[in-house]
Amino acid sequence: MNPGLLISTAFGSVGANKLRAGLTLLGIVIGVSSVIAMMAVGRGAQISVTSRISELGTDLITVSPGAQALRFAFFGGGGNSDVLSLEDALSLKDDVFAPDVRLVAPENSFSGSAVVGSESTFVNGVGITAEYLEARNLSIASGRNITNADVENIALVAVLGSEVSETLFGQRNPVGATLKISSREFTVVGVLDSQEGTIFNPDNSILVPINTAHYRLNNGTGLFNSISLGSINVLASSEDTVDDARTDVSTVLRLRHELAADEDDDFLITTQQDTIETLEGTQGTFVILLGSIAGISLLVGGIGVMNIMLVSVTERTREIGIRRAVGAKRRDILFQFVAEAILMTFAGGILGVLAGWAIAYFGNGATVDGDIIETVIETHIAIIALGVSVAVGLFFGIYPAVRAASLNPIEALRHE
Repeated sequence: MNPGLLISTAFGSVGANKLRAGLTLLGIVIGVSSVIAMMAVGRGAQISVTSRISELGTDLITVSPGAQALRFAFFGGGGNSDVLSLEDALSLKDDVFAPDVRLVAPENSFSGSAVVGSESTFVNGVGITAEYLEARNLSIASGRNITNADVENIALVAVLGSEVSETLFGQRNPVGATLKISSREFTVVGVLDSQEGTIFNPDNSILVPINTAHYRLNNGTGLFNSISLGSINVLASSEDTVDDARTDVSTVLRLRHELAADEDDDFLITTQQDTIETLEGTQGTFVILLGSIAGISLLVGGIGVMNIMLVSVTERTREIGIRRAVGAKRRDILFQFVAEAILMTFAGGILGVLAGWAIAYFGNGATVDGDIIETVIETHIAIIALGVSVAVGLFFGIYPAVRAASLNPIEALRHE
């Protein structure tokens, strides 16, 4: 049977029962469109998170307590570990031992209730120095930043995130007003610009001087230089010197912590590139998982094709017998039914690609529970999904085709 006749016969057989063929196509359409839409959402999320991290600056280095210190903090050591101290941070400002370090911004953490009159909200706050905003690429919307004088005087002053400001003060400018944090009265000196859509969102946070957080809110003790830190933010002198700055930080801290050459670091150093690579790996797995879940519906659609083809073989047993009686060979019957299965899945694949593309296109920028969905449509994903749909038709169409080709012509002619 020549290809033209094979295709026209397949079209005629599929078109003979349009409703059944349409319902069969629907399973493939749903499967293919789900794969494309889910992969677009997953890929969009991956690119979005990566770009948001990059916005913090590729010259940012973060030093945090090592695994042992984190276990200490988790099992009752509080929010900050003694492994990193303010003196560690100050030592990184040495131009001789750390020439590639441009800026150092230590931080610790606290949590508690912020209250203004009858309004209250629970916050996770950060104790900072004046350099923190530059390190984290943050800006002030109104008022001022925490200053070095505030740190020296252990001042009870606070900079509010935009959400905290709106929750406690509504549309009023809170600069100059007072609020209570964990029963201590603070004066608001500034409000941060909204960071909505960024990966590290401080909108629901409060910033206070680092020693105020330690002595007043965490009930800490000890000398100023011994204040424990949750992390140290370090900016390299340039993007090209990040690796050198990382080496400088490691060398200084190992010397300060008196670690032997064969001892592991008791701190963790991560760069923005490290974070991006980790997230890309994690989200890459997540995207594959989304695609696999969506692919299940494509598998179900393929099973539907097999089911319909088996029913078709039974209904057309006499037709098969007549074809064999007038000279059709077994391979002609085999190719005919395989062609019908591939035709249905190919058509379903084309419609599924169009539907998936439309869902991803019109879904880009949609808002769900306040989160903006970003989608990225990739051509190769559509091509792969279409190819898989054809392969599904071939795979699930072979058994019914073999069964049809194996029918005995005489018994097929007798079939009613």
